[in-house]
Amino acid sequence: MTDLTRDFKETVKARMQTDADFRHGLLQDALTCFFVGDSETGRSLLRDYIVDDVNFEELARGTNIPAKSLSRMFSPTRGNPTTNNFFNVVDYLSKREGIRFKVIAE
Repeated sequence: MTDLTRDFKETVKARMQTDADFRHGLLQDALTCFFVGDSETGRSLLRDYIVDDVNFEELARGTNIPAKSLSRMFSPTRGNPTTNNFFNVVDYLSKREGIRFKVIAE
């Protein structure tokens, strides 16, 4: 990993820890990617959100899905969460953040 990439990731992580609007926006962007068919980007963003804010162990406790399974589900290259697991994770994260999502057809 280059220094620039490392610095960027550290900056994002620091902002995640201090800025709720930023966290909510990242979570919203991840979900939007899934709904428009860009699951690769959605998985990557959701993984970043989980790693930088929640961690897989906490998410495992909150969803009753093993941490190793969650890590594989949101792997950018081969992740493939089932619909049930995906919405279980989204439900936990949205409750944890105290936000609700609404899907609007355009």
